[in-house]
Amino acid sequence: MFLFVFYGVMVLNWCCTQGWSKSPNFVVVLADDMGWGDFGINMADHATTESDTPGLDRLAKEGMRFTDFHSAASTCSPSRASLLTGRLGVRTGVTHNFSPLSVAGLALNETTIAEVLSPLGYATAAIGKWHLGHNGPFHPNHRGFNYFFGLPYSADMGCTDNPGADIPACRACPDTPARYSNATSHGRREEACSIPLGLPLYEDLKIVDQPTSLQHFATQLTNKAVRFIEQQSAAHRPFFLYLALSHMHVPLATAPIFVNSSHHGQFGDTLREMDWVVKTIANTLSQLHVENDTLLWFTSDNGPWSEKCQFSGNSGPFVGKWQQMQGTATKTTTWEGGHRVPGFVYWPTHIQPNQTNDALLSTLDIFPTLLSLANVSLPPNRQYDGMDVHSILQTGSSAGHKVLFHPNSGAGGNIGAVETIRLGQYKAYYRTAGATACDGSEGVEKQHSEPLLFALNRDVSEAFPLPQGSEEYCAMSKRVHAALRTLHQDVERDNTTRGDYAHAARAKPCCNVHLPCCRCHKYEA
Repeated sequence: MFLFVFYGVMVLNWCCTQGWSKSPNFVVVLADDMGWGDFGINMADHATTESDTPGLDRLAKEGMRFTDFHSAASTCSPSRASLLTGRLGVRTGVTHNFSPLSVAGLALNETTIAEVLSPLGYATAAIGKWHLGHNGPFHPNHRGFNYFFGLPYSADMGCTDNPGADIPACRACPDTPARYSNATSHGRREEACSIPLGLPLYEDLKIVDQPTSLQHFATQLTNKAVRFIEQQSAAHRPFFLYLALSHMHVPLATAPIFVNSSHHGQFGDTLREMDWVVKTIANTLSQLHVENDTLLWFTSDNGPWSEKCQFSGNSGPFVGKWQQMQGTATKTTTWEGGHRVPGFVYWPTHIQPNQTNDALLSTLDIFPTLLSLANVSLPPNRQYDGMDVHSILQTGSSAGHKVLFHPNSGAGGNIGAVETIRLGQYKAYYRTAGATACDGSEGVEKQHSEPLLFALNRDVSEAFPLPQGSEEYCAMSKRVHAALRTLHQDVERDNTTRGDYAHAARAKPCCNVHLPCCRCHKYEA
């Protein structure tokens, strides 16, 4: 605690010099499995039907939209850990997803945004999906968040009574302890949502509903987020709201009002519900006259999960054509479709509207940027992979990352290892692999002693690697080798953590061990 308070007095007076005389509020909205092409405004030039994200489109137009924005990993837990700490998984130890039986989570010596802001007087809330450990000290209430309402992990990691849409289809929670098992279906493993453990809904440290209703979850979390903003605004207290939505992760389920609301089927219906959630938050800020004091940052944890076919999203032009012949180039891969995601910042009177910015940026940048705007230094004794981008927000500069590293996220190689590097407009692969495609085919993994190199400014679809004998290739490959060597040296010198992925039956979240699926219903709106 004393350490965090010390951060608070290590000030730069930056906000005051920029005309921000009081601590700004922060709302970070993180979508789940939303592709770059699912964001209507990104595809406006190619649209043939009405956008399913009109509210998001409007906010992006009234703020700064990023076209070269990336998640720090291509799967859930590592991406979320990096957003909240500003550090890659090779440093935090969070390299793959935690499960319902995980005994640990994000290491306790890693510092979250909330753990820095809370001692400065910020009210902090995590609403939605956590997925960074739900037991003991790893629970969000013990990671700097004063309030938590949401799911401890992905919605497909438990059963519900009214399953949403998924491939293979989820089964309803059983009425008896062993009505079904985790068998195979049509040559594929049954999804985890078919295990007989009810999906739990937490409010702070207590499970208040198990299994919870996915059809009502968006409305519930929206109401909680609105109430949190209202309470802090009435108290004139700065706040940090981390709103981690379950949209667009399978199983897809919406409130009845959104059923058949889109021309794009159930996926489009779910997009429209997500759009409504964010629009409601923005309208609340406006109605309470705090929108000028509140930075809203929207993005996604990774690209679409193509294995889910019609229940998956759209990566836009970032299709990884070189890989497409074997598997797919989206979630869990290091191809552009796996980690290039929607991104915009909305902050009336502070960010000029109608800006489109092509700076190379990442979810890693959220941590240092928010801390800078809150007038507090980064926690010491560790290295960060994110950069403070407040000058980009202020001036519209395109001076983003010179180098960005993309860790293996499950499709191939040692998970968490960095074998893909972005250097300016060039992207190098020391290993290529495709994720499982809609038809069940899987991409062949290939290691490249000399990296596969693409020039994204000429080839966004990553179809044609540069000829290895060319002058362009030789010049860039030297820089790529040097960048990777520098990262390895930096990590070796850094204060890093080894992740704990131990499992135990005692870790299972269960509010009533005497009933099938741990059933209980204690939720009050």
